Amino acid sequence: MSGKKFCAYCGARLTERVFEDKTRGYCPGCDSISYENPVPAVAALVMNHGNQLLLVKRGVEPAKGMWCLPGGFLEIDESIEAAVLRELEEETGIRGEIGRLVDFFSQRSPHYGAILLFGYTVTMTGGSIKAGFDAEAVDFFNRDTLPPIAFFSHQKLIEKVMGDRK
Repeated sequence: MSGKKFCAYCGARLTERVFEDKTRGYCPGCDSISYENPVPAVAALVMNHGNQLLLVKRGVEPAKGMWCLPGGFLEIDESIEAAVLRELEEETGIRGEIGRLVDFFSQRSPHYGAILLFGYTVTMTGGSIKAGFDAEAVDFFNRDTLPPIAFFSHQKLIEKVMGDRK
């Protein structure tokens, strides 16, 4: 069982029970199982006309001060594609149009448990580059001058997109 101690529905203290061959949180107050699912997240892969990749220098943990793709978590009533475009604009000031799904990854996170990340190419359609509230900087980088990337999944997405543009 994870760090959850109380039921999200009724607030009762969770106990541990085995369901489906796995120890899970169980709420005796409302007779419910506390399933833990991956947190859906997105990343935008934006290239300019010079074949440079847009990156964000993180202003918050995890990996504060490191570079990554613009992205973040889905909101409750939001499509994956809408989340990509919203996060892109929030973090970089750039508006865009969805291209294609590059890939998706499931990975462990010490902060969020498990993350399911979807990476999409995005074509710029407007806006002007400016770092959002949770970013220290935003910039375009050439393939041969990319800084170290904060997250393994972002590095894999970048390799796929940059490999497509040789």
